[in-house]
Amino acid sequence: MNIFIEALVFVLAGYLALTNSLASSINDFFQLDAPGFEESSIEQDASKEIISIPSIFDRSIPDILLKSQDYQTAALGAAAGLTESTTNDPLEALVNIFCTLKTDTYIRTTTGSGFFIDPDGVILTNAHIAQFLLLEKTDSFGEAECIVRSGNPAAAHYNVELLYIPPTWIQENAAMIDAAVPMGTGERDYALLYVSNDIENKPLPAKFPAIGYDSDLLPVSTTGDEVVAAGYPATDLIENGPSANLFARVATTSISDLYTFGSNYADVFSVRGSIVGAEGSSGGPIVNKDGNVIGMIATRGDDEADGHGSLRAITLSHIDRTIKEETGFTLAENLNGNLPYRGEIFANTLTPFLVRILEEARDTQ
Repeated sequence: MNIFIEALVFVLAGYLALTNSLASSINDFFQLDAPGFEESSIEQDASKEIISIPSIFDRSIPDILLKSQDYQTAALGAAAGLTESTTNDPLEALVNIFCTLKTDTYIRTTTGSGFFIDPDGVILTNAHIAQFLLLEKTDSFGEAECIVRSGNPAAAHYNVELLYIPPTWIQENAAMIDAAVPMGTGERDYALLYVSNDIENKPLPAKFPAIGYDSDLLPVSTTGDEVVAAGYPATDLIENGPSANLFARVATTSISDLYTFGSNYADVFSVRGSIVGAEGSSGGPIVNKDGNVIGMIATRGDDEADGHGSLRAITLSHIDRTIKEETGFTLAENLNGNLPYRGEIFANTLTPFLVRILEEARDTQ
């Protein structure tokens, strides 16, 4: 059979362009014009409170990892590795995650961002990007491959494996793996990867350029604070095809609103428009004045309210709280120990279950 290759820049990081509303009062924000690149000059209303958003996770939290003796033992017995940050520059910690899915009829290209959160080589990114690593474990969707790139322009450096992806997110969003218009709020949309090897089989760095993070709860007074956003916008890739270069971008912006998924904590915050606000930046860090990551880009924002290129990010406190619900361990504890062994336990315990969810969702469409 002749193979017809359709080059798609299908950025599931394109949550940024095609995501649904975070709240009913702004449920049309994803229909706005494509994000632009100028800085916003909209004034901030510092009197705002945390806005409540209904949680989409109305089913019970899967307790597979909580009940897995192997997983719990691996986590409890893990000797702490490197934990300190090794850079305060978000561009040094930033990576591009570039995935391809080849079938008999097309090649789909997906790109997103992430960043080193631990000097042992752990990367934090979105679940809607990392789910493609699950497809490497099955051939029922086609032939999948994800590589980690960095630099300007982005160049391939590392292969990665899943350390953790929330089974709750996969359970609720499995149908989105083939969706032309991905939908979501960013809730539990995160994953941990670890570098398994250099693509040219070179020795791995003794320390990766990991940026520090702050998982404390964000107070309402955070509204209006100046922050720095970083990512790999995919504008050139979309306009010129998969062979186009990607360049890292960083911009100073500010927090405009805080949101909660019914937890009464700040789970999401919005930031005003910048050059980072484009498809492909999903998974990039939002850094506070102390140089610590307080959020990770997850969805597009409300350009009408916050200026072209606005974004929404899930907080590190949301990640810390929900990963403990699903694993029994905090974010910091999930970064410790023998990463290949931890990844192997996750793969053996949970990957077949998650792949089956993805396959069943596809078969029922």
